[in-house]
Order: sequence, then structure tokens, then C-alpha cells
Amino acid sequence: MKGKKVLITGGLGFIGSNLAHRCLELGAEVTVYDCLDPLSGGNMYNLHGIENSLRLVVNDIRSMEGISSCIRGQELLFNCAAYTSHPNSMREPLIDIDVNCKGTINILESARRFNPEIKLVHIGTSTQTGKMCYSPVDEKHPEFPLDIYSANKTASEKYVLVYASAYKMRTTVVRLANVFGPRSNIKTPDLGFMNYFIGLALQGKAMTVYGEGAQLRNVTCVHDCVEALVAASASPVSDGEVFFAVGDRQFSVAEIARGIAEHVGGEVRFVDWPKERQVIDIGDAVISNEKIRKALGWEPKLTLAGGLAKTREYFAPVLGKYL
Repeated sequence: MKGKKVLITGGLGFIGSNLAHRCLELGAEVTVYDCLDPLSGGNMYNLHGIENSLRLVVNDIRSMEGISSCIRGQELLFNCAAYTSHPNSMREPLIDIDVNCKGTINILESARRFNPEIKLVHIGTSTQTGKMCYSPVDEKHPEFPLDIYSANKTASEKYVLVYASAYKMRTTVVRLANVFGPRSNIKTPDLGFMNYFIGLALQGKAMTVYGEGAQLRNVTCVHDCVEALVAASASPVSDGEVFFAVGDRQFSVAEIARGIAEHVGGEVRFVDWPKERQVIDIGDAVISNEKIRKALGWEPKLTLAGGLAKTREYFAPVLGKYL
């Protein structure tokens, strides 16, 4: 990646900012593009220490003019921009469509028109699959999403693959699941339960688990996710492909909460399911990472305990920047 020009949409957010730090470490010239939507987790402090080493553009992927002006001359584009809340997508479905569908089309059309040689890596989500039809879930699993966000991420993924097929563009989708770690939004459960639990734990507060918390989840530390995205960007084998980049093990939600309590702080409490959350919960999600292992040689390095230790180490001295 040394000397390559890299554009990261959503680069002030959780995954995008960690990716920006890593790309700079690898010698890239980085442009971060982000609208700082308060509902999507962007945080200026996420670029602390590198803010003078990159170019920052504050704009929205819903602006065709804005994204088109930035895409020219870039060699790699990581699309980390999204309206990422499952509950908010049910309350504000039209906003979700605008960002996750129209915004993705804006990126793809800008690339097709003004930089068709660019390599584009798009982030997908494991919740696109909905409830498991078979276990473990792989990239060929049917998709029956249970909320608007997941449905629109399914649609946006298909746009990315259509452009690869129809216009011979170099695009890849990397689906992630329950990513946790430094620079995450820890203030609200709307952007993922695990990082919200970590925020509560750092404050010594109780984490609330619905029901018995028995549903299984793959969890992945953001450091491993970033390496998967970098690997996908570097290999022509990934062109036109979809990969699950997830941790090797599954943990129940209760196990995750207890692990956070052990390694970060706080305590765990169990309560009845709220009706509005139960109807969009997918149940168990047991996912295979075999395809990305074989194709790109990627594998997760950090255990749940190791990732939580790194997360606590990062947040403890700067907690006020995230609450």
C-alpha cells in the first residue's frame, strides 16, 4: 500500500478511522470523507495523532458532486460510510435508503464515470442473512433480512456486485459481524450492543441482557477487520467476490457480557425482551470464515479476551472523548 492514494468514506467512524490509522502505517496517502452524522458514530477524536497526516473532507455520500470531486485520482476506495442503526432504520427508513442505497450508487457511479480503474472495497454486514437456514452461514446462504438497515445493506452489496459484473470494475464486499474495539461509538446501543456494553463497563455500570442472552454471535476485534479489508484491497482474487471476515468462535450474548464484565468492568443484569427488539433479532448467527481464509490467507489473530484488553487500554485514558 506504500504510496497508494486511498479514499475512506465514513473515515471518522469506528471502522473507517481504524482503517485510516492502518493505511497511514502502511505508507498510503489517505483522504477521509465523512459527514459527521450524529446518528452514525463519527468522532473527530478518532483521527487523533494522524490528523495532520491526511486530508479530511467533511461531506456526505448523498452528494454526487462531493464524492465525485474526491474520487478522481484515487487508487483504493474503502466504503465504510453507512447509516448503521438497526432500530433507527425502522424508525427512519427513508433516511436509511438515502444513505445506504442512494449513497452507495453515488459512489459507484462516481467511480464508473471518473475513475473506473479504482479498487473499491465495500463493507457489508452479517445481518443481511437474517435467520439461519443452515449452520454455519457462508457466502451462499439465502438472505432474508429482518430490519430495514440489513435489507438496504443487502441491496447496496448487490449494487457493488452488479457494477463489477456489468462494468468490469474491481469491487469487493467484506461482510463483518459484531465488531468491537478502540474508537467505537460506546454511547448508544443503536450502533451495536457490544460496544455499548463496553461503554457501560468502562463507567462501572450494569449491562442489560435481554432474556437469557443465549443467542450465539461471532465477534471480531476491529484490528482483525482492518487487516481483512486491507487484504481484500490488495488481491485481484477478491475482485467481484463477497467474504465473511468474522472471528473463529461463537459466544452467547450472555458470555460476551460476562467477558466484558471480567476484562473491562461493570456487571450483567438480565431483563425481559422488549417487543420492538425481539421482532428484529435474528437468533443464533454461526458464521464461517473459510472462504476468506482460503482465498486471501486472512485469519483473526485476537481472542475475545485479548481484544477486550486492547479496547480497555485504549479507552481508559480518553473516555471523556467518547461519552
